[in-house]
Amino acid sequence: QVQVVESGGGLVQAGDSLKLSCVISGNIFRINDMGWYRQAPGERRELVAQISSDGVPQYLDFVKGRFTISRDNAKNSILLQMNSLKPDDTAVYYCKGAVQTYAQAYWINYWGQGTQVTVSS
Repeated sequence: QVQVVESGGGLVQAGDSLKLSCVISGNIFRINDMGWYRQAPGERRELVAQISSDGVPQYLDFVKGRFTISRDNAKNSILLQMNSLKPDDTAVYYCKGAVQTYAQAYWINYWGQGTQVTVSS
């Protein structure tokens, strides 16, 4: 009943920008935190940026000052504006939302299928 749709990945050069979008839809009562994670081959998945339902963000130290996360509660969506991209930003980026549906009284984390971001040197 819940779908997570991501878009905006691609292949860019170092110094370029990308904007990732994530929209969560379905039988949704409310969504708590939403965020972006990334995973490079052979590496652990890490939190890139997260934003609370009240709009308070958290960022991985490596992306502070370059990435900005924003949220539109009316659309159940988040955006990740990524500027000054570096080769080490190359990874599959996954959107996650902590969702409570009308059919359940507890929170469940829903994940998108991932979108590839590749930054060439």
